[in-house]
Amino acid sequence: MNRLSGETSPYLQQHAENPVDWYPWGEEATLRARREDKPILLSIGYSACHWCHVMAHESFADPRTAAVMNERFVNVKVDREERPDLDEIYMTATQLATRHGGWPMTVFLTPELEPFFCGTYFPDEPRHGMPSFRQILEQVSELWRTRRDLVGQATKELVEGTLHLSTVPPSPAGGEALSHRLVENGARALLSQYDPEHGGFGGAPKFPQAMSHLLLLRHWKRTGETRALTAVENTCDRMARGGIHDHLGGGFHRYSVDERWLVPHFEKMLYDNALLARVYVEAAQATGREDFLAVARGTLDYVLRDMTSPSGGFYSSEDADSEGEEGRFYVWTPDEIREAVGDERLARIVGRWYGVTPGGNFEHGTTILTRSLEMKQCAYLVGEEDPEEVAPALEEGRRRLFEARAKRVRPGRDEKVLAGWTGLMAGAFARGFQATGDPRYRETAGRALSFVLSEMRAGGRLSRTWRDGKAKIDGFLEDHAFVLEALVVLYEATFDPAWIERALSLADETNALFWDDQDGGFFYTAAGRRDLIVRSKHPYENAIPSGNSAAAHALARLARLSGRKDLAEKAERTFLAFLAGMEQAPAAFSYLLSALDFHLAPPREVVLAGPDDASLAGFRGVLARRYDPHLVVAGETDDGEPEVAERTVPLLAGKSHPPGRAGACVCRDFACFPFSETPEDLEKALEG
Repeated sequence: MNRLSGETSPYLQQHAENPVDWYPWGEEATLRARREDKPILLSIGYSACHWCHVMAHESFADPRTAAVMNERFVNVKVDREERPDLDEIYMTATQLATRHGGWPMTVFLTPELEPFFCGTYFPDEPRHGMPSFRQILEQVSELWRTRRDLVGQATKELVEGTLHLSTVPPSPAGGEALSHRLVENGARALLSQYDPEHGGFGGAPKFPQAMSHLLLLRHWKRTGETRALTAVENTCDRMARGGIHDHLGGGFHRYSVDERWLVPHFEKMLYDNALLARVYVEAAQATGREDFLAVARGTLDYVLRDMTSPSGGFYSSEDADSEGEEGRFYVWTPDEIREAVGDERLARIVGRWYGVTPGGNFEHGTTILTRSLEMKQCAYLVGEEDPEEVAPALEEGRRRLFEARAKRVRPGRDEKVLAGWTGLMAGAFARGFQATGDPRYRETAGRALSFVLSEMRAGGRLSRTWRDGKAKIDGFLEDHAFVLEALVVLYEATFDPAWIERALSLADETNALFWDDQDGGFFYTAAGRRDLIVRSKHPYENAIPSGNSAAAHALARLARLSGRKDLAEKAERTFLAFLAGMEQAPAAFSYLLSALDFHLAPPREVVLAGPDDASLAGFRGVLARRYDPHLVVAGETDDGEPEVAERTVPLLAGKSHPPGRAGACVCRDFACFPFSETPEDLEKALEG
């Protein structure tokens, strides 16, 4: 066992029995590197990473390779999900040096933590034009021993380049420079990359790009441009039918290796499922398609069933591999279908519905389940006269397949809880409750956020990660911002003023730790860290929103609810801080542009009030069916704490409802209309 045995990260623990003398990131490793004048070999990966497992098996478990590593380097292993700050810095350097990136990331550093040689996966033997990892070790060791001048030149170029790429120049413009023109340009940039045949953006590999869809929906809502709605609807439909979607258990895999969404990379990430659940909720509201809402529910139910810890937080990911094969848990043959279903008719129906064939569409003649047929087509192809009898047969067959699959060896699960990702998921559950009224989703969101705010704190600060009762690593901007946004959404879903009080407290903490008072916007790390060569703002969005984008969303909505102008001012200064980025690379700022769209929209609020929560059900139903991202919702009930609610949410003050009855008050452009006493009246008022 090496020094990783005491770590809580499952990824680090996977390497605890390597013959490599691994250190976790920290002062002990850097002090040794300085004392012995050795370079640091930094390896960054994550638990669900397929090629990380391959390199671990080929090289880190090999005694000969480990001997070279231990003799010539100080070896440091990092879980990118625990330390996204390090991952971003050294991935930027890797992309500068190699013009590509990915994981596992392999970076050689000076004892001052400056990179001088970068790469990703290296094989155990030379192949496909790549040198072996041992060859790389020999070459880098020789470079360090004999050519320190080249090492110094490389570190200077990489550090300067990393600093340049991690910085977006602030704009000298004032608030008048912020306009919907930026949002429209962003939407058009996305539409120029849209694939009308298969949905999504660009070619293979194809990622869901949830934030792009959220922006297009907002653009459609404000402008009525149908191309934007069509792009979202077509993409959601194609993904839901494709192999990237888990048709039996719900949820989505990380990305598709092809442009048709057929063959996924099978790992499941919590953040993808949080963001896609939200996309499908909003797409269902915008289009009225119940099948989209069913996909959202299936995704939330998957997380509730398989990714929720007893503590209330959410696990991070599930691996792609099981039984040594990628995707083995998810794929089928016709014989396996027949054996699992146990009924020839049901097997014929579900096999046809999910496209299972003798030749398969994946490796070794197996089939990734997809769906290309409508119910009538399926009935015709399997010889069923009544299509209405096919639906219950399909549901029964799906249930039997799911139960049979549950007996298989499951992919490994990374059971660390990350504050930011749990915030993303809690926000998705809160939105799911708003759209469906399912109380399980409300309770799950509340429990998760209560857990984060009570258990994921160390030294008075929000922590990044928690496992087995231990919280560690100071939280980053995204942890604070994602949790903050979820708190605001959960208030709008429940009208419990405690969530707004907690949101205001966390907003103040976030501003104190991360705000850049000189140029605006938020740094990704709090001041005072000495182990980073760059203090970045992480402005660009990738698989998840940037912390700045989420903070701007949360502060803009929270300002409307709380009446605190300082929060709105911080949101506006954040937009101005990244104005140049939104103009030059709008696709990399999709979620920030969505926040700007809300910030620029005329104020619109609705207040629900009544004797108790049950009396508000009809009014909630009206809101659940609407896609209205610019609307802020507040509420209070007589059996709650109306005085506390009105103090916390000034919007509620003076909105008295008819005695003994519920009502809704719509406000627009700082003017409020008379109470709507029926859900139908509310619908008319919102349309007015």
